[in-house]
Amino acid sequence: MHVHRTAAEIAADRARYEDHQRRGLEFAPKALPGLSPRPAPEVTPSRVLGREVVPGGWYWTCALAEGEVLRVQAGGLGGSVSLAAWRAGDASERQNLPDTVKVQWTTELRKGRIILSDMGRAMLSITEDSSGALDALTGGSGPVGASTPKERNARDNMVLAAAKLGLDRRDLPALLTLFAPVRVDGEGRFLWRAAMLSGDDWVELRAEMDLVLALSNTRHPLDPSGGPVPPVTVTRLAAVPVQTDDLCRTATAEAVRAFENNARG
Repeated sequence: MHVHRTAAEIAADRARYEDHQRRGLEFAPKALPGLSPRPAPEVTPSRVLGREVVPGGWYWTCALAEGEVLRVQAGGLGGSVSLAAWRAGDASERQNLPDTVKVQWTTELRKGRIILSDMGRAMLSITEDSSGALDALTGGSGPVGASTPKERNARDNMVLAAAKLGLDRRDLPALLTLFAPVRVDGEGRFLWRAAMLSGDDWVELRAEMDLVLALSNTRHPLDPSGGPVPPVTVTRLAAVPVQTDDLCRTATAEAVRAFENNARG
């Protein structure tokens, strides 16, 4: 059934949306913290729960308990790490990037932001980030054309990773990609800002619930560079106490609400 809406009703809806957006932006911090230093500082050995080197073109999976931290360190330029996350024990709850950027009023995910699930709960907090180059818009790479040599790509890797976790390709969410400096110009075109990257960039993600993760280390489809994809080092770190004024948990009214949803279970 088609419902005809008057111009006044449409204008009222628009005004409500703009008021909600204004209040959300006013609550948000005027400036997020600066980028994390490079290279990454050494980790206290007692915090290290495991470490893996993921070669270029390959994938890796792991479980991450609530509070644990995943550090991902680039091994050079030319690779990007695509990431998918699911709630442990209930994979029907998974990361939701459209809601993540909509709720936080920005597509520029970086230190101080969170990754939301499709249930409106916080899955991951971005606690460290040396580049600000996290891509929530374009997804990972797909199979290359038949006229070029076949390379391993993020889509194929994620299908394999999902199967390893007992999941299917239909369980795959839109992928977050680390070390991917994608921006959008005034005409809506995607741009690759290579100057944002350094060969020793790193990111730390804190689990805000028990999770299973899949990562794929491949070249981003917008990356114009050639040559081999370098390895990345992934380190799982033990949880440490989180302060009540933790920025990731308090930066926006929506982030506060997401953590309230977490507390409800």
